[in-house]
Amino acid sequence: MKYLNIASACAALLLVACQTVSTTAPGAVNVERRQHMWVSEAEVEQGAAKSYAEELGKARGKGQLNTDAALASRVRSIADRLIKQTPVFRADAAGWAWDVNVQTTPELNAYCMPGGKIMVYSGLVEKLKLSDAELATVVGHEMAHALREHSREAVSRAYAEQLGLGVLGALTGIGDSGVQLAGMITQVTFELPHSRVQEAEADRIGLELMARAGYDPHAALSLWQKMAQADTGSTPAFMSTHPSSSTRQADLSALLPRVLPLYAAASKP
Repeated sequence: MKYLNIASACAALLLVACQTVSTTAPGAVNVERRQHMWVSEAEVEQGAAKSYAEELGKARGKGQLNTDAALASRVRSIADRLIKQTPVFRADAAGWAWDVNVQTTPELNAYCMPGGKIMVYSGLVEKLKLSDAELATVVGHEMAHALREHSREAVSRAYAEQLGLGVLGALTGIGDSGVQLAGMITQVTFELPHSRVQEAEADRIGLELMARAGYDPHAALSLWQKMAQADTGSTPAFMSTHPSSSTRQADLSALLPRVLPLYAAASKP
């Protein structure tokens, strides 16, 4: 009975701490899901800044950070065009401390940590011979994860679990959960795949971002075709999440009528 009362108290604490939020406007692609958050945006961005600084330090220490000046310039130019479109989904994104870098590594991957901390791996661009529009698909997709605060959502779930264990530990002697946000964000970025729902949302928002930035949204289809055909001997990190490439292509094809007018408007002289 004592443990049951403690568990009930923990559940009550978590419910009080939980916030249901809309992180972005729906846009033309109609992303409207409300999200449950147990940690603040400021806390997650602080942890992300620390985690990202550590990743930059590792890349710099290996002599892998922005070693190809032309590629770094190309990625930053594409990212800048996409960043200018982010206020369509959330006005505050225009004021984020965006940072864009390229790491020289054969891996097929890219990520955007909370607060707009972007890294593109050179192997993704070089091995797949990405066009600017295909590269915009990748960067827009990763930026969409940050705009939707998918990392905060994942950290919130983990935090809720650890908070419950921590409260129980304090009362029953199990031990402290030792939540470390920077470590959790690193784990979310590199080890834990996004959910199917999160991936679909990033696909949709990324598609609209690239169209508004003047990149042909048809390139999203060719990008995922290239990713599906990539022969690396193992599943690329960028492909290690749901949905499958064929499902992605079908979903994106269905959205083209919504974003092609945006692309046409952006392409006018």
